[in-house]
Amino acid sequence: MNRAHLEYSQKRNYIRMKVDAPIDVTIESQNTSIKGVCRNISGGGMLITIDRALPVGAELTVMLVSLHGHNPRLKAKTVVVRVEADPSGNYTLGVKIKQMLS
Repeated sequence: MNRAHLEYSQKRNYIRMKVDAPIDVTIESQNTSIKGVCRNISGGGMLITIDRALPVGAELTVMLVSLHGHNPRLKAKTVVVRVEADPSGNYTLGVKIKQMLS
């Protein structure tokens, strides 16, 4: 199916890839690291689940850890663009990738 036939809500610049992989999140303003799960990733951002709410606009450095020990790991500077609480008491963050790091 070509993009013209997709519903408007599904027209994106990048395809999302489901990963459900561990991710290390560093909150830049607090110089604090926490563990989370990256639910999906695209060329423009990620969906991350963590155990605390962060404000929209918070800057994070994230490192996606391979479940199979592969290197290099994905490391990026990101900014929180969306926060949602889920029933389990965790928070889902939509983050935009600002810069890829090596």
